[in-house]
Amino acid sequence: MGDVVQMHFSTVDYVIFVVLLVASAGIGLYYAFSGGRQRTTQEFLLADRSMRCLPVSLSLLATFQSAVAILGAPSEIYTHGTQYWFLGCSYFLGLLIPAHIFIPVFYRLRLSSAYQYLELRFSKSVRICGTMTFIFQMVIYMGVVLYAPALALNAVTGFDLWGAVLAIGLVCTLYTALGGLKAVIWTDVFQTIVMFAGQLAVIIVGTHQAGGIAEVWRKAQNGSRISGLDLNPDPLERHTFWTLGVGGIFLMLALYGVNQAQVQRYLCSRTEKEAIMSCYAVFPCQQIVLTLGCLMGLVMYARYGEESPLDQGYVKSNDQMVLYFVMDVLRDLPGLPGLFVACLFSGALSTISSAFNSLATVTMEDLIKPHVRPMTEARATLLSKMLALAYGLVCLAMAYIASLMGSVLQAALSIFGMVGGPLLGLFCLGMFFPWANSTGALVGLASGLVMAFWIGIGSFVSRMSASVPPVINATVIPDVGNMTTAVMTTLITSKPRPSGVQALYSLSYMWYSAHNSATVVVVGLLVSFLTGPWKEKDLNPGTIYPVLGNLLFFLPERYREKLCCVTPLEDNSKGLDRQPYQMARKETNGVAYTKEEDKLREEEGEKNTTQPTCNLAHTLQETAL
Repeated sequence: MGDVVQMHFSTVDYVIFVVLLVASAGIGLYYAFSGGRQRTTQEFLLADRSMRCLPVSLSLLATFQSAVAILGAPSEIYTHGTQYWFLGCSYFLGLLIPAHIFIPVFYRLRLSSAYQYLELRFSKSVRICGTMTFIFQMVIYMGVVLYAPALALNAVTGFDLWGAVLAIGLVCTLYTALGGLKAVIWTDVFQTIVMFAGQLAVIIVGTHQAGGIAEVWRKAQNGSRISGLDLNPDPLERHTFWTLGVGGIFLMLALYGVNQAQVQRYLCSRTEKEAIMSCYAVFPCQQIVLTLGCLMGLVMYARYGEESPLDQGYVKSNDQMVLYFVMDVLRDLPGLPGLFVACLFSGALSTISSAFNSLATVTMEDLIKPHVRPMTEARATLLSKMLALAYGLVCLAMAYIASLMGSVLQAALSIFGMVGGPLLGLFCLGMFFPWANSTGALVGLASGLVMAFWIGIGSFVSRMSASVPPVINATVIPDVGNMTTAVMTTLITSKPRPSGVQALYSLSYMWYSAHNSATVVVVGLLVSFLTGPWKEKDLNPGTIYPVLGNLLFFLPERYREKLCCVTPLEDNSKGLDRQPYQMARKETNGVAYTKEEDKLREEEGEKNTTQPTCNLAHTLQETAL
């Protein structure tokens, strides 16, 4: 085996790459100097709650379709076959549940940050813990998302590593800090189109060179790459229908249900109905993205067969294999390699810009506003922009740290998957179980995080320690919502079924989210019952989704009342069609309102001042039972 084979870009490829960066920066500048010019926190952080369904749905799709997934999915299919495609089965419930449970609760509470919900439901300390967990998760992940594709590009094409990192990082910081959420969403739309175009170009040219789609399919079948339905219920098996189709639901809920980057997009929609429709629209788009990744993997197999570029020594890792394939297939077509690289970095841009914006939002709403004296709207907006800029610089610093990590990079990549599950569990505990109290929430979150890191790090260490005798093939395991990407290692040896703690370490990464969120709920409920469960009448209206009431509809009302499952999701307040159980909020620290809300607040006037306030300075309406 020789050194890694390098191919080179043509001038046209460089031009296409630069056009992507200029267009993305241009969209940001346009929104910085047009419309409301990002002068209010409402416009900067929530796009004035004025976005329509289509751009929001494409932005939802782009947010977690990063370069790691674009590089990882085809190499997964090439190496292990099409079993991974069954992840698409999890999308149905994984998007239906957020659309009809999480979005109605978040949207009607008119929040800016998902973690405001935790204070309304539990307490300020739970909110701060949730926020800090999210910040830790995103900061660790940002650098990896930026560095990983740049490293692969550098290895295969010789494209300057830190030139790519700085160009992407600085452009992303520029348009996010200047143009706010509107710029992030519209650049996501543009970048989604580029992503589709880049992948389609490679698939079409590669299929043509392989002799047509029928030939690609024939070779894949002969090479046992077309997988059937594997109904093995063993949770230790890496990919089966159950791990992908059921375990994947919890991954999707962690991404599309409670992650601030996605919640922020729901909240910026014009109406609740449009927010729900945007979630529905993601479903077919996600299926297309997954299918494109699978097709590219099959075309790669049709071209190389069992003699992969990795085995031949042309590349050093699986994540470089897709780029090598692209450069190999498209080398006689100037411009198309540049289009794919633009597609690759569009994935990185969309993920990182969403991270900047969501981090700026939670830092402003959860950590600064509740703890400083009221500030003017202009000052609050300026501070939000400075936060987005600061997180941009943090991202570049994290990319540098990622470059020094070496093998620890694998652990860093799986951190998002570890932390996403406990956060999902925390929101489920609050939304579905009225008895849960704030002590239970805090202990449950801590238990979930301990369990997540115990399994995640234990699994990583046990694989590393077992790697001395056998041969190891490090495999990047992506998922379309790449924020839960885990990097696992597959031992090419036959070994007995693990037992005890080793069985826990061998749990399929697709079950991490389900296992960790269940830990939070179970521990949280146990601690709540031991420390005094809360009664439904003590809770803030609108913070509970009546899932138990719906499931136990056949019980008499007096029993359901004892079980805390009587309150409907909506109350009968008249004249508040946009906010059925809306809490009319005091204007604190420069929080802006839409015109309709201002009129509503004027009409309500004196009525609201006599009602009790909660920790968030929300005035609560009576819930109609």
